[in-house]
Amino acid sequence: MKIRNAETDDLPGIVEIYNEVIATSTAVYSQDPVSVDDRREWMAARAQLGYPVLVAALGAKVLGFASFGDWRAWPGYRYTVEHSVHIRAGERGQGTGRALVESLFPLASALGKHVMIGGIDASNQASIRFHERLGFVQSGTFREVGHKFGRWLDVVFVHRFLDEAGSLRP
Repeated sequence: MKIRNAETDDLPGIVEIYNEVIATSTAVYSQDPVSVDDRREWMAARAQLGYPVLVAALGAKVLGFASFGDWRAWPGYRYTVEHSVHIRAGERGQGTGRALVESLFPLASALGKHVMIGGIDASNQASIRFHERLGFVQSGTFREVGHKFGRWLDVVFVHRFLDEAGSLRP
């Protein structure tokens, strides 16, 4: 497996993974599948801001992808980013997500970012534990702020501080 910058040829794999996540889980609070054109625009918008889109690839097969973007639009939040990571069904729990997220840390640090945030559906205990193992701490829970599959959803926010090397700050 290789972690690298996403390329246009990776978009069908990214779309396949993302649409499976949308259809089967509450990891994304959307019910509408995305298209390759949608993800192309998303990737271009990230690139325009200097933000990465990474893939974990095994040959031409995309096993997962990760990125980060602005957390909030106001200037006072410019040192904070929110990340996302999604792994292909059948590949989860094998270290791909860890490799992707750990690859984001030095990239965020190089851009002068101070904090990385993640928003996780509160019922996804595996993702919460995953993030805790990566040095994220729980910051708070917002109750019933999402709605999917006919029910209200709580979101847990996690964060970690970054230093110049991208590691957890003491």
